Amino acid sequence: MIDRRQMLGGLSLTGALAAAPRFGFAAEPTDKRLVVVLLRGAMDGLSAAPAYGDPDFERARNGLAIAKPGQANGALALDGFFGLHPSLSGLHDRYARRELIVFHAIASPYRDRSHFDGQNLLENGSDAPYGLPDGWLNRALVGLPQARRLGRTDLGVALAPSMPLMMRGPARVTSWSPSLLPAPETDLVARVSALYRETDPKLAMALAEAVDANAATGGAKGGGGQEFVVLMQAAAKFMAEPNGPCVAMIDSTGWDTHANQAGTYSPLTRNLVTLDRGIQALADGLGDRWSTTAVVVVTEFGRMVAMNGTSGTDHGTASAAFLVGGAVVGGRVMADWPGLKAANLYAARDLKPTADLRSLTKAALRDHLGIDEGRLETAVFPGSASAKPFDGLFRS
Repeated sequence: MIDRRQMLGGLSLTGALAAAPRFGFAAEPTDKRLVVVLLRGAMDGLSAAPAYGDPDFERARNGLAIAKPGQANGALALDGFFGLHPSLSGLHDRYARRELIVFHAIASPYRDRSHFDGQNLLENGSDAPYGLPDGWLNRALVGLPQARRLGRTDLGVALAPSMPLMMRGPARVTSWSPSLLPAPETDLVARVSALYRETDPKLAMALAEAVDANAATGGAKGGGGQEFVVLMQAAAKFMAEPNGPCVAMIDSTGWDTHANQAGTYSPLTRNLVTLDRGIQALADGLGDRWSTTAVVVVTEFGRMVAMNGTSGTDHGTASAAFLVGGAVVGGRVMADWPGLKAANLYAARDLKPTADLRSLTKAALRDHLGIDEGRLETAVFPGSASAKPFDGLFRS
């Protein structure tokens, strides 16, 4: 059992990905990459990482409790107390390879229940919604060591149709998203390719490659789940460039599970499957660069412990977060667990927060990207002196 009580100080989407712009960068200044995934809508941490070892878990979840490991649809065991949702088999494998840390009972400073306000606070990096006009991840890039800036046109990339608040600010970043236009028929693309074979062979070749890619994926047009996987593939493509952006930010939506939360085909289960596949797609796309990559997965707040009247959960407080990657010293759960007895719940209904998300993000910026801790306290997360960065999360 590891660290349970201890906290350390036009075409289809595939075709669009093939057509994604490539960054024209020069020599390699650093291999380190950081990806931030924001799960918008408030992920239920007690489902994603069930605390099946808590004696009050099944009673408190009253119909939503994930079964114990070894039972039908049971949790994937981690440390004898915590597990992972059975849909997170890829993350479970990475835990076994010591590439995953699960954080639990963790939250931002936000203590109300508005998605808009909670996401704004999480992205702006202050202790209040709308407290700052730009984002902590962009402000952090301003303090990136010069050696890691060398030769880079853009320090970061947001995989989104518009620039998320977290990535807005003075540092130079870019954004990309796949086309929302419907995919043309394969036959049409093939005929256009043939038309240009003599006059523009490069265009003809690109079109032919798009047809092949579309066929290889069964012509997948995406939808919410497939689109997230494509975005993770795109992030890998950009960051795998020898001098590509060292930071990427990606949204995953649809985590607001007020109704019908449990079950094989529930929205939560589908989202967890997609998250798992997306992280695998990122790792596959990065190849050897995965060994120096870290992925931080966070959400704006958690969900209430008990099931509501529509077989879902309402807005809560603390949740779980993930840190995964080849650069991570993983294979452990970090949680100062507050327990699920009624007397231990926050506001008599929520998992009580015992850790600050900023301790995780500060550690990623300081120990993985080399950003000065003093800058983190003053410019990146102002007023956050009480949220000390976690130590020992990353390989040297």
